Amino acid sequence: MDLLVERVDVWAASIPDTPGGLADVLTALREAGADLQSIIARRAPEEPGKGMVFVTPLQGDREISAAAQVGFNVTRRHHSVRVMGPDKPGVAAVLTQKLADSGINLRGFSASVIGKQFVAYVAVDSLADANKAVDVLGSA
Repeated sequence: MDLLVERVDVWAASIPDTPGGLADVLTALREAGADLQSIIARRAPEEPGKGMVFVTPLQGDREISAAAQVGFNVTRRHHSVRVMGPDKPGVAAVLTQKLADSGINLRGFSASVIGKQFVAYVAVDSLADANKAVDVLGSA
């Protein structure tokens, strides 16, 4: 497979679980020039009234400063790898099997197809696992 595989930093922030909570932080990032490739937001059931948002990438001082002002921090617990390539039936099964065969346990996995391309984000438990996943999937 012809894949682009790279480790990515994930940024996280707590947001209020209210109308506009997510829009407020995304607006701040947009105004700083951020061109986000992935956004995942969810309620935090363990903290009523709060939610979490995870984004990638944030680049440059202006984006990072704006992100910090609305509560974002780069996560040290979420180690992620982005995989992009041509969409084919079963590609997610192939990728996850390669990771399993290499002994890498997944913390999370998300994937989408746009046109004829797919993008997947693989979350693992450690930086060592992220680097190993890049090597394993980069040679897929």
